[in-house]
Amino acid sequence: MTRFSAYFLMNPADVIDYVKEKLTFFKSDAELSCEEIGDGNLNYVFRVVDEKHGDSLIIKQAGHTARISDEFKLSTDRIRIESNVLQLEDKLSPGLVPMVYLFDDVMSCCAMEDLSDYTIMRTALLNHETFPRFADDITTFMVNNLLLTSDVVMEHKEKKRLVQQYINTELCEITEDLVYTEPFYDHNNRNELTSGNEEWIKSTIYGDHELKLETAKLKFSFMNHAQSLLHGDLHTGSIFIKKESTKVIDPEFAFYGPMSYDIGNVVANLFFAWANGHAHGNQDFTDWIENTIEDVIGLFQEKFLYKWEQEVTELTAKQAGFKEWYLKEVVADTSAVTGLELIRRIVGLAKVKDITSIADSEKRIEAERICLTAAISFIKQRSQLLTGQDFVAVIKEADNMIKSRKVM
Repeated sequence: MTRFSAYFLMNPADVIDYVKEKLTFFKSDAELSCEEIGDGNLNYVFRVVDEKHGDSLIIKQAGHTARISDEFKLSTDRIRIESNVLQLEDKLSPGLVPMVYLFDDVMSCCAMEDLSDYTIMRTALLNHETFPRFADDITTFMVNNLLLTSDVVMEHKEKKRLVQQYINTELCEITEDLVYTEPFYDHNNRNELTSGNEEWIKSTIYGDHELKLETAKLKFSFMNHAQSLLHGDLHTGSIFIKKESTKVIDPEFAFYGPMSYDIGNVVANLFFAWANGHAHGNQDFTDWIENTIEDVIGLFQEKFLYKWEQEVTELTAKQAGFKEWYLKEVVADTSAVTGLELIRRIVGLAKVKDITSIADSEKRIEAERICLTAAISFIKQRSQLLTGQDFVAVIKEADNMIKSRKVM
């Protein structure tokens, strides 16, 4: 019996003791230091370093409430889900996720590869850095993980077993509330509107009953469409990156849902980076973002159809014309999710630095209005948006609309 035989939240000193007891990762004469490095909304993340030899790893522990708000009471089982999903993703998309060394169901924590030589993608994009491999890497990741965990490829009973294994009740409820519900209703006291933009948002979002009808349809699709094993929170804050490599992290929201949810989150967060670059007048950067969005949509479609031909096992899915219909539905839903993510990060509780770091209040309000105007089009016109060029055209049209109104 050790003090790690019963759950408690660890501090850095506890983590050092834990690593010494539970892992053989470090050398016997290691001189360990530890610091908490997490700044996310849910978990506690520690980096452990051997100061003598330079080896390092990450310990991630789940608490019983979200760090963003004590209102969110959560099961620590999300660490099991994250650890298992990372190991599955590594099989499906080798090299695109960190390695997992240990999962501990008692302490609700895991040990994994340290990616300190990478940068969080959102941080890099805030510095207007560009990454030529990103579109290729992220589309490989999404196609492999989404298509290969669907009924098109998997034996159906095995897929249903995975659906059961990855039921993620509490974190799905967070998504259902913060993405699909609260940003569209004025009576929610968790929404946070930017000063000077309140009345415009109330009129444009809260007052649009057609928009709210469409989001209601989308919410029930999200809750009932167990299509693929999702990452569930695939934004630029969940990606470590450098010029030659991409690593996707933090799949604690993973569950079986519509594959468009992952794709749309990637696209929306690239649009947030575009909005930041646009506000700062960096044309080269916004051009790169536009090209990257076009590539993400285009390469996903190309790789999806190729992988379908290589991997499909379901007889009816081989029917002529079915794969094209299936993919068109995914792209339309991707458009809708892009709009939902753009709205919830501006109106709702969980913000993004791409927008909040815009210091000039008028430029921030303009950026928000461009994103929200585009978001409405992404949701309402989703069946008409078929290519990456179509997606980029929406944000450019929104930019022109906001500037032409001169309502700042």
